[in-house]
Amino acid sequence: MHNERLIHDGIYWIGGNDRRLSLFEGVYPSQRGVSYNSYLVMDEKTVLLDTVDKAVSAVFFENLDFLLRDAGGKRRKLDYVVVNHMEPDHAAALGELILRYPEAKIVANEKTFAMIKQFFSFDVDSRAYCVKEGDTLCTGKRTFAFVMAPMVHWPEVMVTYEVSLKILFSADAFGTFGAINGNLFADEVNFDRDWLDDSRRYYTNIVGKYGDQVQSLLTKAAGLEIDLLCPLHGPIWRKNIGYFIEKYQRWATYTPEDNTVMVAYASVYGNTENAVNILTSALAEAGVRNMVVYDVSVTDASIIVSEAFRCSHLVFAATTYNAGIFIRMEEALLDIRHHNLQNRTVAFIENGSWAPNAGHLMREICESMTGWNILDNPVTLLSSVKQEQAEGIKALAAKIVDTMPKNVIAPHDPKVLNPVSFFKMSYGLFLLTARDGDKDNGCIINSAVLLTDTPKRINVAVIKANYTNDLILKTGVFNVSVLTTDTPLKVFQHFGFQSGRNVDKFAGCTNRQRSENGLVYAPRYSNAFYSCKVISSSDWGTHTLYTADVTEAALLSNTPSVTYQYYSDNIKPKPPLAMAKKKGYICKVCGYFHEGEELPDDFICPLCNHGVDSFEKVGF
Repeated sequence: MHNERLIHDGIYWIGGNDRRLSLFEGVYPSQRGVSYNSYLVMDEKTVLLDTVDKAVSAVFFENLDFLLRDAGGKRRKLDYVVVNHMEPDHAAALGELILRYPEAKIVANEKTFAMIKQFFSFDVDSRAYCVKEGDTLCTGKRTFAFVMAPMVHWPEVMVTYEVSLKILFSADAFGTFGAINGNLFADEVNFDRDWLDDSRRYYTNIVGKYGDQVQSLLTKAAGLEIDLLCPLHGPIWRKNIGYFIEKYQRWATYTPEDNTVMVAYASVYGNTENAVNILTSALAEAGVRNMVVYDVSVTDASIIVSEAFRCSHLVFAATTYNAGIFIRMEEALLDIRHHNLQNRTVAFIENGSWAPNAGHLMREICESMTGWNILDNPVTLLSSVKQEQAEGIKALAAKIVDTMPKNVIAPHDPKVLNPVSFFKMSYGLFLLTARDGDKDNGCIINSAVLLTDTPKRINVAVIKANYTNDLILKTGVFNVSVLTTDTPLKVFQHFGFQSGRNVDKFAGCTNRQRSENGLVYAPRYSNAFYSCKVISSSDWGTHTLYTADVTEAALLSNTPSVTYQYYSDNIKPKPPLAMAKKKGYICKVCGYFHEGEELPDDFICPLCNHGVDSFEKVGF
């Protein structure tokens, strides 16, 4: 029975899930299975984006056949099939697809067509619609642009961007292990708890070697406005897309997610494990948090590779075995090297009842890795830990701690108001709207609080230079919409980075929602709104402080309210991590980066118009 899902206007998910798959690609454990995503676009022309693995081809073809038939059973033509990635878990059904829909044109690049001929024997050339970087295909209301993404993670890979709906069909990029359990979108699941580890393990083991190529794709993606991110494995992203892209930036630049320690060990009779336990206890007592420890004999290498990407510091502890490294430890180290992990601090513990040699050999493997800081004086055990070795283990812990970043806070000067301290206050983010005649306007504010419960009365503070402030001073009424965590950056840019004096911020908005006072409120991306009538105002230099009675209040959703901290961590654009090596100043409001040693006192951010107080140093 067909089981397709509508994901946007005329765009369907028609993939399937394999929960019986125990080893993805015959290598990587997949206890939660895997999804194979395929997408169908119903336009004046019909477009299929990738097929699926043979394991789920039956339901895939049922989905496709159902959508291409009208209520009377008449079948529409399949006009195009886009092959973003030729790997068989996404293209195995291509041969049968052509048998069923021989009229379909195959949209792919030159490298892909060569691979199709390697896998299949049907006539490819007569169906070929060859595209290159920047080419477009119009199918009616929809226009598809093609972006090459070689070695992410095969040489022929490309991604497809639908221009009108701002959808990126991203091939294997942004995919993850795990079958989809009904919740098709990332915002419908607890992604950090249930999916992030598998996402990291998928990236690091499948794509991790090709960091430079992924960075190239991310640079291209940064020039696109993406409202929907559709990978070939795992959930679809429609909210907080920047959060996941930032993870990819870290992984692709080999930047640790966490300043912590991963310990991987091999212990035949428990003595090396004892040394590891002494080490981690010493690290914990020194303040290191969130450490992880893995026995390589019972932990799949894909997990160790993934955790090595996550953690800033690595410790490898192994027995000497046949005059070499214990087998599973050697495999884990070579696997990490094969995946090109860079820029880690590493230490070793070796053990051997005679001629211990594992430490030297582990070091040799790690010395070939780019940017690795190898700590000197590894700990050597002769069969078991004695007091002398215990002291050496504690000294090693101290060395590791010395190389970890410190959260240094400058000494307090009672004569100086530290501007950073004010960012520790909790702020919400709100859309403040007002109206004068036929002119609606709105701006983003971060200061709105309930002043009294009876009567319902609130305070809001507005920058005096804002056009919205002028309207409130004139009319004495305003609305406050409480923005939510799914508010995209474009909303903050639209209402916060430009002035209503210069643009009509509501131009093109044909479905404006108004409260009883006639003012606009935000029905989308807000969980509540309040209509307010000013009872007093006061001038506080840069801001006007209004006290107002609430005349109408409505609950719109249960989505959590966005705080300034959440905006800063998850919504505000971040500069490429490579930029961290440059000296300059970054705007804490919008993420604009000003390169240089000095920031003029009168500097104004060209994106959001905030002054120097909103900038912080980076790279110094």
